[in-house]
Amino acid sequence: MKVLIACEFSGIVRDAFTKRGHDAWSCDILPTESPGQHIQGDVLEILNDGWDMMIAHPPCTYLTTTANRAFLNNPGRWQKRLEAMIFVHALMNAEIYKICIENPKGVISSHIRKPDQYIQPYEYGHKDSKMTGLWLKNLPLIKPTNIVEPEWVIMKTSGKRMSRTHYNSSSTGRPDMAKLRSLTYQGIADAMAEQWG
Repeated sequence: MKVLIACEFSGIVRDAFTKRGHDAWSCDILPTESPGQHIQGDVLEILNDGWDMMIAHPPCTYLTTTANRAFLNNPGRWQKRLEAMIFVHALMNAEIYKICIENPKGVISSHIRKPDQYIQPYEYGHKDSKMTGLWLKNLPLIKPTNIVEPEWVIMKTSGKRMSRTHYNSSSTGRPDMAKLRSLTYQGIADAMAEQWG
């Protein structure tokens, strides 16, 4: 199967499909961080190149609801959110038979449609919590493979809890940490390749 992993620089999902014998390619405006088949550029320019499946990870910077406070009286961010939504819409409506759009809880749900399912890293062997929506076309719901107990850090000032990974990689004003937080968990990548490949 010819598989496109859109908006992926890490090669994690691409490599999971490649290991199972698929012709998998990642595409991102950034270069790949793992040797393998990678197209550096705009994914919209290659959507019609004969893919059987696409798994897309559109950047969540302007899509997630966790950043809503930054939109107050900020038309520049409103414009960027609109552009992000148009990008997601183009990915969802690509003429590719099997599609998965992956993104954290955000405005895709209210502006386009609700996800087909939410998944958590702790359902796939990672002790983190990061509720992630999957918008699916001609793909079954993904099943948990290794449920573990998540680890939490409790914030001293607010009492709020967060996963250890997110606590250790605050992305506020730190593009390197935002990049780290965008990586797909290996257990989820393996489950996608196993169950959808």
